[in-house]
Amino acid sequence: MKKIEAIIKPFKLDEVREALSEVGVTGLTVTEVKGFGRQKGHTELYRGAEYVVDFLPKIKLEIVVPDNVVDTAIEAIIKAARTGKIGDGKIFVSSVEQIVRIRTGETNEAAI
Repeated sequence: MKKIEAIIKPFKLDEVREALSEVGVTGLTVTEVKGFGRQKGHTELYRGAEYVVDFLPKIKLEIVVPDNVVDTAIEAIIKAARTGKIGDGKIFVSSVEQIVRIRTGETNEAAI
């Protein structure tokens, strides 16, 4: 089992969720986060004063999938989240050793 964490632009959330649903991903966790990479923030004008926005709003998706679904899920995220402009985001994949569903006690694949 793998955990996929994807950092995407906020306005792409619905498209990514639909794309993941189409490939069979049934559950995900969404968190509003802030950060920066190569973008390094930007400057904005507010009431005539210029100020620097260091951290940009992003969405972090977390999903856990069986090993055989990882590549399909990653491709779905990339296709749905890509704008072709800087700041599209990143995807991180890590191994998951154990899952336990609290309500039923099911473990691992049965608990996904």
